[in-house]
Amino acid sequence: MIDDVLDGYAAVSDAWVARSEAISPERLYTPVADLFPRRPLRVADIGAGTGRDAAWLADQGHRVVAVEPVARLRCAGAALHADAGISWLDDRLPELGHLAALDPFDLMLVVGVWQHLADRHRPLAMSRLAEALAPGGLMIMALRHGPGAPGRPVSAIRSSDTVALASANGLGLLRKTQTASIQPQNRALGVHWTWLAITRPDRSCLPAEIGSGMNNGMA
Repeated sequence: MIDDVLDGYAAVSDAWVARSEAISPERLYTPVADLFPRRPLRVADIGAGTGRDAAWLADQGHRVVAVEPVARLRCAGAALHADAGISWLDDRLPELGHLAALDPFDLMLVVGVWQHLADRHRPLAMSRLAEALAPGGLMIMALRHGPGAPGRPVSAIRSSDTVALASANGLGLLRKTQTASIQPQNRALGVHWTWLAITRPDRSCLPAEIGSGMNNGMA
């Protein structure tokens, strides 16, 4: 299925690129933007498309890696956001083999991507995402529900399954909220979204176990 999806995005028109770029990141991330740390971050945008969101974050002083497997979108994004300071990476879910060679990230975006993965590929994908998330880091996932666009097939998503996968990889749920699509044509088709804010606990900040301290004192 993923190859069909990539082929579909490789064939998008200039008009599609323009429509995508016209979406306001400030409006898009309203359900979760208050959770973004207020300091410079290492950010990975998984399935970055034309780099709209990556450029928005780079303009705020973050160091952003835009991960995008479709050359058509990478090239368009590199031209549109040439001055944004984005690092582009040709990599893809579920493996993310190139991303794994980089240092962990403080913030990861997985927005409008998960629906393109077959259910059998999602456990590996979540494992790879969890490995790339730094201790104390935040991962934002936007899960699309409803029909896909022609040429870009989708698989149904249960948000509870996604949360369970995250938990199995040592991640915790910070927020879950549902929203309608901000695009009128998608709303008319019944498209809606579940936003998940997922964290990796920073174990270095946890207090030592009381029991172990008492044992040490009695030794």
